[in-house]
Amino acid sequence: MKRLLAISAAARSGLLALLLSSAALASPAQAQDVSEYGMKAVLFYRLSQFVYWPGAQPAPRPTILCVVGRNPFGNALNQIDASSGEVLIRIAPADLSACHLVFIPRSEASNLSSWLERAAAKQLITVSDLPGFARAGGMIELPLESERIGIVLNRSAAQGKGFEFNAQLLRLARVIDP
Repeated sequence: MKRLLAISAAARSGLLALLLSSAALASPAQAQDVSEYGMKAVLFYRLSQFVYWPGAQPAPRPTILCVVGRNPFGNALNQIDASSGEVLIRIAPADLSACHLVFIPRSEASNLSSWLERAAAKQLITVSDLPGFARAGGMIELPLESERIGIVLNRSAAQGKGFEFNAQLLRLARVIDP
C-alpha cells in the first residue's frame, strides 16, 4: 500500500517552484496527493541543479542518477520527463564510477557502510532516505517527517569531495555537523 502525502498549496508552490521548476509531475491531480517515493523521485532527479560541482564545473551532461539495491521508486523516475537527455537513470549499476548521484534505499540499510566506502573512492553525491544517513557520512538525506519530505545535508561530507550546495537548497534543508 502506497502512503500518500498531502501537500499544502503553499508548500507545493514553494517546493515545486524551487526544486521541480519544470512541471515534473504528469497531471495537476498528482500534485495534490503524491506518494512518498513519487516526491522523493522528483527531488532526487532535480538535486543536481542545486549542487555546485568540484572545480566550479557545471553539472555533467548527461547527469547519471543511479539507484542501488531494490528500487523504491517503482515507475516514478521513469514518469519524470527526461526527454531533454540531460539526465540518465541507472538501476542497480554494476559500477558506481558511471554515476554522478547515487540513491541508497532503505533496503540497503545493512550494507550502508559498504556503499559509503565504495562511494568514497568516487566523485559522486550520495543520497538516501535511511534514518541517520547524513550523520553516518552520506551527503543528502531525504527523511519522511510527519507528512512531508525533509532534506538533511551533511555539508562537510559534500565539501570533502569538492561539492557545495546552493543557497536555495541550504535554506530549505537542515544542515548537520556529524
